[in-house]
Amino acid sequence: MKRISLAIIALAAFASSSFAQTKDSIQVVPIDKSPADIVYYPVRAAFERDVTKSPVARVIYSRPQKNGREIFGKLQDYGTIWRTGANESTEVKFYKDVKIGDKIIAAGEYSLFTIPNKDKWTVILNAVNDKWGAYFYDKSKDVVRVEVPVKTPPAPIEVFTILFKDDNSNGAKMVMGWDNCYVELPIKFQN
Repeated sequence: MKRISLAIIALAAFASSSFAQTKDSIQVVPIDKSPADIVYYPVRAAFERDVTKSPVARVIYSRPQKNGREIFGKLQDYGTIWRTGANESTEVKFYKDVKIGDKIIAAGEYSLFTIPNKDKWTVILNAVNDKWGAYFYDKSKDVVRVEVPVKTPPAPIEVFTILFKDDNSNGAKMVMGWDNCYVELPIKFQN
């Protein structure tokens, strides 16, 4: 028993000295509460890029969790600008020109913002990228604004989610959902 105790103490001393920080060590940060995610359209375009498919769109965003909170109208006030996720503002990249609403959007990278309301959301693509949240949002840099109706999912959505679903009219719908609602933004692909 005494040998086992000594072995445990020696191992603990070794482990703590091995992981002690020096000027050359790194500090591992905890996992973010709203981890980043990437979604492509077509869905497997990132994996099949060299084989059969080229991506049309990519979204990089952070995924906050509901955690028992009331989201829209409480945590995120109705009628106010939202970064559409968490952490940095959500980034959308189009690999070719698309049409959103009645406007042609040139291939390129944009930030995505929304203004949630109870019955509709205003979806906004903005020309300014690489900003934290909506703190630096500049309405004068908006590329397009489109209103889309709010829909109710069959069950609450625990983790904020963006995904694409096919649309039979040469396009896709970007679906954004969290808590008790979701919206669909129609996107038409230009040739």
